[in-house]
Amino acid sequence: MPKRVSKEIVDVALFMVTLFLANFVWKLMVHGDEAGEGIVTWFGLDATPLFDAYARHIAKVVYAFVHSFRDTLMMTDDTTMHFVHGGGTRIVWSCTPLKQMFIWICLMLTTLPFFNRNKLWFIPLGIVLIHFINLARIAAITAFMEFHPEWFELLHTYIFKYIFYGILFLFWVFYIEKIRK
Repeated sequence: MPKRVSKEIVDVALFMVTLFLANFVWKLMVHGDEAGEGIVTWFGLDATPLFDAYARHIAKVVYAFVHSFRDTLMMTDDTTMHFVHGGGTRIVWSCTPLKQMFIWICLMLTTLPFFNRNKLWFIPLGIVLIHFINLARIAAITAFMEFHPEWFELLHTYIFKYIFYGILFLFWVFYIEKIRK
């Protein structure tokens, strides 16, 4: 007699498949140079103003936060910050958490059961959390740039990226374990 697969294994497998597919769909939908040059398109439509406005907002908030602790940080334009001693950061469209928000919505919509009234408030709560996690991530990277600009690639591409997705996973687990029931 075949052994029944546990609900937890199904949930995690569905999470992983959805994460992979949502990332793949995002790459099909959104195109643009991740260095922030040129236009960003969404299904072929110019979405540059939306992404640029969000990047400017992030830069403004991160600057205000980091500058409150380190008055050596200067804003040189709408999206670029430099420390008096050297290092700095530039916030581009790919620094926005719109991709993570899209993935979050996909994850929540595919979590069983598909229709659950708790999702009506938990999805927006997750979007707000993602926004603030992203701000904290960029603020931390920016703060490190004052004395360790050579750490940018390590912090941006490896450490904080995976911490971000780890927190997203833990928030999803919280939903599964505490809210869904």
